[in-house]
Amino acid sequence: MDDTVTILGAGIVGICCALSLQARGVKVRLIDRGAPGQETSYGNAGIISPWSIVPQAMPGILKSIPGMLLDRNGPLSVRPSFWPKMISWGLRFAAHSNAKAARATSDAMEILCQPSIMLYRRHLQGTGHEHLVADSFYVHAFRNASKASLNDLGYKIREDKGAELELIGGDALRQLEPALSPAFKAAVLIKGQARAVSPGRIGTALAQKALDQGAEILRTDVSGLTRQADGTWALATSDGTVQTKNLVIAAGVWSAALLKPLGLDVPLVAERGYTVEFPNAAININNSVMDVDAKIVASSMLEGVRVAGSSEFGAIDAPASPRKKALLKAQAKAMFPDLDTEGTVFWMGRRPSFPDSLPALGPVDGAQGLFTAFGHSHYGLMMAPKSGELIADLVAGVAPNTDLSPFSPQRF
Repeated sequence: MDDTVTILGAGIVGICCALSLQARGVKVRLIDRGAPGQETSYGNAGIISPWSIVPQAMPGILKSIPGMLLDRNGPLSVRPSFWPKMISWGLRFAAHSNAKAARATSDAMEILCQPSIMLYRRHLQGTGHEHLVADSFYVHAFRNASKASLNDLGYKIREDKGAELELIGGDALRQLEPALSPAFKAAVLIKGQARAVSPGRIGTALAQKALDQGAEILRTDVSGLTRQADGTWALATSDGTVQTKNLVIAAGVWSAALLKPLGLDVPLVAERGYTVEFPNAAININNSVMDVDAKIVASSMLEGVRVAGSSEFGAIDAPASPRKKALLKAQAKAMFPDLDTEGTVFWMGRRPSFPDSLPALGPVDGAQGLFTAFGHSHYGLMMAPKSGELIADLVAGVAPNTDLSPFSPQRF
């Protein structure tokens, strides 16, 4: 057996792990049932931000959840059959919904998000696809100007860590984003951002770079994981057994089922997100724009205008909700009245979400050679490059100059 490191999952996190390992002279093998980079992060809203460091669990969120659940057109829903699992997850979420926990989680999120733009540009350098990451603001647009306040805890956390923010009124907002509805009366600009103009193409370009650098990429289903007597790991695939000394589990929401037989039971859920894409949009959006009320994000991409949103908790294999397409389409039209919605493309992905908004990143106790890199929730696209760097150091035997305890897969 050679020293090739096997990475289970060729999403954006797995690809970044592969590139960082290759940069350290390590041979890699990626295994996935689908095309690299074309699963969960494919439909991402495209935000690449050093300042997306505010967790989902924040003070006051618990008061707003019942209203969101009761609103048929709201941003949050739970499939009825999923409620038994949702209750235990929700209690953990509630325990993190205070200012002290939010700031501690933000400190950990900053480790992964802060270098995201620099690392993506480094990975893309020389591929001919450098244009896939563009400079941008993140525009939080408000219909009610009185609700746009830099004193909000989320904005204070960003400012305390050095983010440049600006509060603007409706006239300035219209100059920045002419296509946006005049119903929006104010906005908070988060500067020093970037956006992916095609997350799927980034995945393809970086996977090709890994391949060009000698990576092996296997397209196959994986049904199980076992520890061998000699300490190696055996993956049962539809094409036979793959044996490896070092294994990185980066299979997103599917990771939990593979680890449970080994005694690692983690509170990971499928937080399903939806997007609609308008290939004939007839408008241009200059930055990433969030409708704060609807909790949706819009951005111009190479494939057209994309609008992403919704948090729907349900079983991994549950079918997509068809009514989400009509809802997102109507919300997009409310944001951009001149938007041409002809030929709308509908998509659903499964965010791997832990209740504290942090991934499982690091070695598994008592399982030498086994590492986790999954559970990045809403932040996978941003956190992927630094996650790859940290995992590569661990696998290569280099102690990261970072406290990884907040990301421990055993923290629950």
